Amino acid sequence: MGVAVASVSPLIYAQDKTQLRVLGTHVTLQPAIRAQAMQDLGIELVFEARGSAAGLQKASMQPTSFDVYEQWSDSLNILWTAGAIQGIDRTRLRYWDEINALAKTGRLTPTAKLGAGDAPYKLLYVQKNGQLSANETEQVSFLPYVHNVDSFGYNTAVIPKGIPYQTESWGWLLDPAYSSKVGIVNTPTIGLFDMALAAQARGLIEFADIGSMTHQELDKLFDILMPLKLRGHFNGFWNSVPESVEFMANGRVVIESMFSPAVTALNSRNVPVVFAAPKEGYRGWHGVMCLSAAVNGKVKDAAYEYMNWWLSGWPGAFIARQGYYISNPQRSKALLDQIEWDYWYMGKPAARDLKGPDGKISVKKGDVRTGGSYLQRMSNIAVWNTVMPTYEYSLQKWYEFISA
Repeated sequence: MGVAVASVSPLIYAQDKTQLRVLGTHVTLQPAIRAQAMQDLGIELVFEARGSAAGLQKASMQPTSFDVYEQWSDSLNILWTAGAIQGIDRTRLRYWDEINALAKTGRLTPTAKLGAGDAPYKLLYVQKNGQLSANETEQVSFLPYVHNVDSFGYNTAVIPKGIPYQTESWGWLLDPAYSSKVGIVNTPTIGLFDMALAAQARGLIEFADIGSMTHQELDKLFDILMPLKLRGHFNGFWNSVPESVEFMANGRVVIESMFSPAVTALNSRNVPVVFAAPKEGYRGWHGVMCLSAAVNGKVKDAAYEYMNWWLSGWPGAFIARQGYYISNPQRSKALLDQIEWDYWYMGKPAARDLKGPDGKISVKKGDVRTGGSYLQRMSNIAVWNTVMPTYEYSLQKWYEFISA
């Protein structure tokens, strides 16, 4: 009898498990994260990883197709306006008080740059009139969790290594010396700003507010970019982190828009890629975890548990090893050894070789993280990934550009 019960029970438990569907990108929807979360929470997680633009399009149009949405703060205005997500009761967020000031006030220190555009704190709180703003309320539009600054990566076997914050510049993306070897991220709310920062850095255009470009400024920007595209300056436009890795690994490009995990992955494959610290400042992004407007009942309860799990320590330590930060880093510090913490968060030289999440060495002994410490990097944001008031027009211009 005992044997029979033991053999049947796992099937019963499997049938009883709550299924939680998470729509997002490859950045956080990783097999190791899914496995650990399912083990810790006892739920069945279904991850659907898409490129940023494709994920946002599906989420905004089909809120019944997901329970939790993971992406960037620039997607919030679109999702909220579309009615695709619902407010989150912050009293159900177990570690809310531990979340640092970046998402709540826009900066970690009083002297840090706020950064233009959709700084996450501007979109955090749900107001009584249904709008999103920085005015504190009990309802929030997202759980602040993973975040980082982005720039571009370049292959130092081809491009001489620059000096962080001094010689490295967004303008390199438009340098004729790298023509036909440049890759750009194919997301209008991200790649557009890489191009704007690059054009401005080369003195080709000046924006009154780079986080809110006018129709005229967009016209001028694409008048600059289109001839370059037609001359073959851009080799390709990537849609996912794995694709960006292959662009660089196979020599298709020598410089490209890049996210931190791609640099980690390439370094673990002995491709000498440096993640630039541009003198003009980074493009910042903040991960947002949102509740579908359609989720309710026990699935909604599971969604809150999943959100709380993300700030419980293990996930923050895991993503630190791929170069990302978590909103309550002190809780993850205990799960990183001192050498890891010193390299990833404090900007100190690695006292030994460090492994990435894949178990391969991604940081060599003596290396220093480009851009320095967490405080230094997050204090040098030029612009956040943003959905501008001219978003629809920028979409039109962007797709004309990439299809030309």
